Amino acid sequence: MQTERIIAFVMAGGQGSRLQPLTTGRSKPSVPFGARYRIVDFVLSNLVNSQIQTIYLLVQYKSQSLIEHVRKAWTISPLLQSQFVTVVPPQMMSGEHWFQGTADAVNQNINLIEEHRPDLVAVFGADHIYRMDIRQMVEFHKERRSDVTIAALPVPLKDASSFGVIAADEEGRIQAFEEKPANPTPLASDPTHAFASMGNYIFDTEVLIKALRETQEAGETDFGQHVLPRLLRTHRLFAYDFATNRVPGILPYETQVYWRDVGTIDAYFDAHRDVLGAEPKFDMFNPDWPIFSSGYQGPVARIIGGQLSNTLLGAATMTHEGARISNSIIRREAVIEEDVELDNCIVMDYVRIGRGAKLRNVIVDRHNIIEPGDRIGFDRETDSQRFHVSPGGITVIPMGRVSYFARNTRGSGRGGYSE
Repeated sequence: MQTERIIAFVMAGGQGSRLQPLTTGRSKPSVPFGARYRIVDFVLSNLVNSQIQTIYLLVQYKSQSLIEHVRKAWTISPLLQSQFVTVVPPQMMSGEHWFQGTADAVNQNINLIEEHRPDLVAVFGADHIYRMDIRQMVEFHKERRSDVTIAALPVPLKDASSFGVIAADEEGRIQAFEEKPANPTPLASDPTHAFASMGNYIFDTEVLIKALRETQEAGETDFGQHVLPRLLRTHRLFAYDFATNRVPGILPYETQVYWRDVGTIDAYFDAHRDVLGAEPKFDMFNPDWPIFSSGYQGPVARIIGGQLSNTLLGAATMTHEGARISNSIIRREAVIEEDVELDNCIVMDYVRIGRGAKLRNVIVDRHNIIEPGDRIGFDRETDSQRFHVSPGGITVIPMGRVSYFARNTRGSGRGGYSE
């Protein structure tokens, strides 16, 4: 069976303003997630697992952290020229400006499409937590003889006004686009739900190239606002129902079709709850569809003492006597000193929590030292004077400036394996 030549553009330039202060020094796709990943790892893993391995990552805002992560974590095969993940900043081929929108970002790199001459071009976002077999979407695209296929997520009708909605017939052919409509069009098969665009597209190459040139001539820049509505008048556009996607290895207790937009602090925090527990909604361990990330070479976690429940520990983390940690995620090379209490917390890399400190509903970004005896997450007014507090009551401590922890009798030696 002939396999289509597919290249992918991953839109990884997201500023992530609603994720402040986690995006103060990094782009949204580079924000850490879980005990070892970054948000961008999910779309890249989906592409690679789907045998789409010619991948251009289009970056823009505060991209250095993301560039370093990709350089160290995403070398696929130096021997095979068509298998790579490479970072592409704005090339300014058509003028001295950054990417002005999603279509402009791809248009500035149209030479890459012409160089590879693929049959199909995948344009995917880098901002979501999910597993997806993209080849199933490709098969749907071929079966419908579609010119453009858009991944669509069924959402309850009462929530659909927060999304870009796709009105489609029973076969999936798109009839109209509705941007955050007051009265969204329901699914043909389910009047209680509507299709929300996931911002993931499959294009026939010739259709895409022609559309990009027309868009440039018109001075337009965005797929959702400009390219797709114009194509709808002349071409066959279909919505692919993400709810039908089946990834191998999903366990019965998991949410069978999991997709989360982690664009706000509260949504980001809630998604971390989904990876915890004996039967998580999103089990990060799936050998049949792994989520790839950095090949970190440091040691395993070390538990000197303490009580841990429903907690994930990253590599080289150390917990000491008397520590009590529950419902939390501790990323790598963190030190939890004696008698610390953590409840519902996310502690990122290279953090030290001082003796006797108590934290509840707190995100501690990288390179921080929490002073001994500090109490955070118990008094919203006090926390608001020191840190950022989300509408949902999550206290966020911004990235610190501690780049090295001196080795001492309580352990650490941090920094030797950092990336």
